[in-house]
Amino acid sequence: MTALGFLYPGHSAEDDYPRMEQLLGSDVRLDLVHTDIGEDAHRVDALREMGSPERLAAGLQELRLSGAEAVVWACTSGSFVLGWDGAHEQVRGLAVAAGMPASSTSFAFVHAIREIEVRRVAVGATYPDDVAQLFADFLRAGGVEVTGVRSSGIVTAAEVGTWGERELFALARAADSPDAEALLLPDTALHTVAHIPALEKELGKPVLTANQVTVREGLRLADRRVNAPELGALFTREPVVQA
Repeated sequence: MTALGFLYPGHSAEDDYPRMEQLLGSDVRLDLVHTDIGEDAHRVDALREMGSPERLAAGLQELRLSGAEAVVWACTSGSFVLGWDGAHEQVRGLAVAAGMPASSTSFAFVHAIREIEVRRVAVGATYPDDVAQLFADFLRAGGVEVTGVRSSGIVTAAEVGTWGERELFALARAADSPDAEALLLPDTALHTVAHIPALEKELGKPVLTANQVTVREGLRLADRRVNAPELGALFTREPVVQA
């Protein structure tokens, strides 16, 4: 059994996690602890506070008791707003406090892009434009070429959590561009897991979404590879080995 821990801010799209756990198989457990979101606002100062060491540390005892082998801060905006160096400092502090390997959704995107071997990506963000541009800057610092950024101007995670299939596909279509090798949807408050195969089929390219890459990052930290085609191209990189 591989047990992975996730610190998830507030309550928006956390039901993506039991869905992913089911798709990954019986020997992977995804343990999710909700952190205090503070002010629900896609604003730089509020996002920095949301990912503060004190807020993250508050959920770690529960994860340690669960037997988690690794922990991921399941928040994109609450990590990339710190910049490349600041986000590294954030996960280093989290690893020390947790006593286990740690990462965040922002780094999960960079590692996922490398995993599927692409360099040019388009971004469809629910955030206001200034926050969305900070995500693009973070990706560029990780060696990724961003072909374009589409922002939706939504201020709260609560509103993002109400989005359904219609809004999700509209954002994906608007954000995609012919020169992008993959599309990124960076908000962990956005329900995406049920729709990844359909999105990839429509766009004809890999689609990386926040909760999807977050779980893949946890598996990476635990040195696990799982073939789960219903989670998209990111989870079909390894051939299924027959016994």
